Amino acid sequence: MFQLSMHTPVIDITISELEGSIIALDWGWSPFQQPSALLVEAKQQLDAYFDGDLTTFDLPVNPMGSKHQEKVWRAMCEIPYGKTTTYGEMAKSISSAAQAVGGACGRNPIPILVPCHRVIGSGNNFGGYSGDGGLYTKRALLVLEGALSVEQGYAMEYSGALDM
Repeated sequence: MFQLSMHTPVIDITISELEGSIIALDWGWSPFQQPSALLVEAKQQLDAYFDGDLTTFDLPVNPMGSKHQEKVWRAMCEIPYGKTTTYGEMAKSISSAAQAVGGACGRNPIPILVPCHRVIGSGNNFGGYSGDGGLYTKRALLVLEGALSVEQGYAMEYSGALDM
């Protein structure tokens, strides 16, 4: 397995590749790095994403999970940059339950590239986020994409919507 770590404006991440596909994006810095051409390309695309110059990733990803989780992850990849959907809306679109969609989001092994941050709760419920930094990281990614204004993000924080 190949790995490459990188700094982002949100948090350090490590991307992992196995057999020509990205299989994981983990929070933090790995001491066991062995870059590959694919991981260098992934880093370039992620840098462009965080710079606001890339809205769609063109990388082979292979998140491994149950059939239901993989169905949810494929559906997440259909949510456009700068847009969100709710757990309930996604559940309805794939004939599932909102809690099952939330569970699959929480087990997404390739966050950002498979954009689980674009799935939110209904009303004033922001949902959850399993990445390092939790809902603060989710909010930062949505602000970066323009799906949430900075003001909305702060309003959510101060209204208690981001309480952990």
